[in-house]
Amino acid sequence: MDALEDRIKAWGAGLGFRSVGIADADLSAAAPRLAEWLGMGFHGEMEYMARHEALRARPAELVPGTASVITCCLDYLQDAPRALDEELADRSRAYVARYARGRDYHKLMRNRLQRLCDRIEKDVGPFRYRAFADSAPVMEVELAARAGVGWRGKHTLLLDRKGSWFFLGEIFCELPLKKDAKANDHCGTCQKCIDICPTKAITGPYQLDARRCISYLTIEHRSAIPEELRPLMGNRIYGCDDCQLVCPWNGFASLSAEKDFAARSGLDRASLTELFSWTEAEFEERTRGSPIRRIGYERWLRNIAVGLGNAPSSPEVISCLKQKANHSSALVREHVSWALKRHGVAA
Repeated sequence: MDALEDRIKAWGAGLGFRSVGIADADLSAAAPRLAEWLGMGFHGEMEYMARHEALRARPAELVPGTASVITCCLDYLQDAPRALDEELADRSRAYVARYARGRDYHKLMRNRLQRLCDRIEKDVGPFRYRAFADSAPVMEVELAARAGVGWRGKHTLLLDRKGSWFFLGEIFCELPLKKDAKANDHCGTCQKCIDICPTKAITGPYQLDARRCISYLTIEHRSAIPEELRPLMGNRIYGCDDCQLVCPWNGFASLSAEKDFAARSGLDRASLTELFSWTEAEFEERTRGSPIRRIGYERWLRNIAVGLGNAPSSPEVISCLKQKANHSSALVREHVSWALKRHGVAA
């Protein structure tokens, strides 16, 4: 009979995971780098990153008894991306990061991980475990690299030889599984991701200043977006894929068979004016089951106002902005005012 580790990987493949790897729970070598990153304040308003620093570096404290961490990767790409300049060519169109165009992956990933745990239990009997899908203080990329499923790219995302268009999930368990060899780095001298970053958030290889990252600014950042960064955001209203779009390894990416990740509510082709015109009720309805729901309607409008400020000037754009010029939210009003001034119109 195949070893348990091989069976786990085969069961994972049968459940649709692109790869499955196993690592130990010792992240002591990564702890100093995390502390340095936090010490530089690169986490911005993500206070939870610092609050749970110790747990991130010590998985066995997060889940007592953890002897092994099983990392699973799940593809989400639904269409073949074009070149970066083509993807962002139409500045009147809203750009939503590909991972957020369909169903929120958290529940789907947790369910899939649970099915894998159930299958393991059927083979070995009850065992202690806990599954995570970006839902706890877990150093996902570090664990995944240690599990051999990929390496940390210079943009800090996980990469393998078929790119980076995938989600990560982990199973912390008490099973004393054989560990996989850590993946080798295959970025070489390439630094396209560093060079392309519109806000220069990637300050060097493997170093990200989240405070400048468009994904952070449009999702995690709760207050006003710094004015000096707004023009650099272009039409990106939720997340940013630039560093992935230029990565040579993503030229080998495979499309996902998960139809739940297919674009909803026209988020792969909607105009900025169309999305800005949604009422709060429409926002709640059309983002049901979507990761976008988490930022709320106020920040949704904030983000799109920035996009409209960067869009080609037109009567439609100006009229759309004016409709929200007296919005009840001071945050929205500020960004609308900025956008109107970009078009030479007083708020």
